[in-house]
Amino acid sequence: MTSSRVLSIALRGTDGPVLRPLPVEVAELLEGVGASLRLVAHLRAVHDVAGQLLEWVVARDLDLGVDPEAVLFGAATHDIGKVLYPEELSAPGSRHEEAGRALLVARGVDPVRARFAGTHASWTSEEAGTEDLLVSLADKIWKNRRVAELEDLVVARLAAASGRPGWEEFLDLDSVLARIGDQADERLAFQMSYSTAASGPVMDG
Repeated sequence: MTSSRVLSIALRGTDGPVLRPLPVEVAELLEGVGASLRLVAHLRAVHDVAGQLLEWVVARDLDLGVDPEAVLFGAATHDIGKVLYPEELSAPGSRHEEAGRALLVARGVDPVRARFAGTHASWTSEEAGTEDLLVSLADKIWKNRRVAELEDLVVARLAAASGRPGWEEFLDLDSVLARIGDQADERLAFQMSYSTAASGPVMDG
């Protein structure tokens, strides 16, 4: 069954890049909403990058006031609205953002955790805190896309937590982003190996 393939892509070992599995609750949620296999692969790739960013932050012993589980959940669900707007899997579009937030809330997800679906492309909004910035950053760096405005916001949060000059924080961040970005081609190949067709019709009206 295709739905079991959703769980397989979300949770099992990968033939390509080594990617941490999605949280089981997210995998089951994606299966329940009929997410396409490509969307599941994309969310797994971004989730893994978010995990790498969090590991770097933890290793530096910085108090950024973030909940790692919230960041990982946000990365794992940020594009879930694309089950409603599948054309935005392969073309630009923003309708999936608020639609994704609403879909998560309708599925019983706390609005605080559901917000990432709405904020991942709006890093300058007042609603976007450090957790949101990390999800946004993971959503760019998974494919090695560098966005100066976004990175500057993250650098400012890092400098405020560490007390170091912004330029020093930028150099450190730049180094870790370059390292993560080096695996972008593998992650892209993993995502593109799956279909954009919906995996199942389990959408609530």
